[in-house]
Amino acid sequence: MRDDPFDSAPLPASVVAIGNFDGVHRGHRVVLEALFSASARLSAPSCVYTFDPAPTAVVAPERHQPRIQTLANRIRCLRAAGVDHVVVERFTREFSRYSAERFVGEVLLARLGARALVVGHDFRFGSMRAGDAGAIRRLAPEMEVIEVAAFVEGAEAISSSRVRKLIAGGEVEAAAALLGRPVTVSGQVVHGDARGRTIGFPTANVDVDEELRPGNGVYAVRARLGDGRVVNGVANFGTRPTVDGSRYAAEVHLLEIDEDLYGQPLEVALLHRLREERRFGSVAELVTQIRRDVAAARAFLR
Repeated sequence: MRDDPFDSAPLPASVVAIGNFDGVHRGHRVVLEALFSASARLSAPSCVYTFDPAPTAVVAPERHQPRIQTLANRIRCLRAAGVDHVVVERFTREFSRYSAERFVGEVLLARLGARALVVGHDFRFGSMRAGDAGAIRRLAPEMEVIEVAAFVEGAEAISSSRVRKLIAGGEVEAAAALLGRPVTVSGQVVHGDARGRTIGFPTANVDVDEELRPGNGVYAVRARLGDGRVVNGVANFGTRPTVDGSRYAAEVHLLEIDEDLYGQPLEVALLHRLREERRFGSVAELVTQIRRDVAAARAFLR
């Protein structure tokens, strides 16, 4: 397994899956199952070849959608699934202009030693996305190409776009069903305005690393602290319209501890949306609602 996913040293042999793998959702897991099957059959290590930044962020920023995961979390999920090597291509405009011939020759054959390639049903590559699975079969007839059909559930394919829409809409339980795990956000605990402590509900303010923000609202959560402890909590994601209304904040009130967490990493699993964020007529009304939110979170997390 490579310690550095950006390492460009050639692999002697591998079975390769190409894609963004944003979210590493259950649709991606079908591709990975095909990858592992071919890897075992050909006695060659499995390799996921992916990109950072996202290709659309470079060639069509007006169409770029925020990524579900940070690169570090995507790599962690892929390795946890059992992938032997994760190779990350630094996507640039120069790279986007690679011809199909150059990509197959320099990347798949010379760098990755690809004996087989596993791709999704909508796979495209090379300049202007002109290459497809058929092009690879023509350019490298010695390489096995395995195309994996879309994984459909609920009359719609499981895709990163579908997951992204659910998370942005606050439908974290539906998104978790497609991901195969809870929706999480992570980041460092930073100083806020300490307003929560003044009203009896101290919060950890998280500087969220992910591009994609969950829909504004209040959620029952479980937070993993830097030391590995997992603590129940209730979190608000949004602009706090009662007390601020202009600045986005991710605030987590931990139900079982009250500790100084400044500067520490926090990973927050959003398990259930309790309500939408809304403006209250007074701070007293807000406090009353927060008490209800805490009670509802405790009941859900029991």
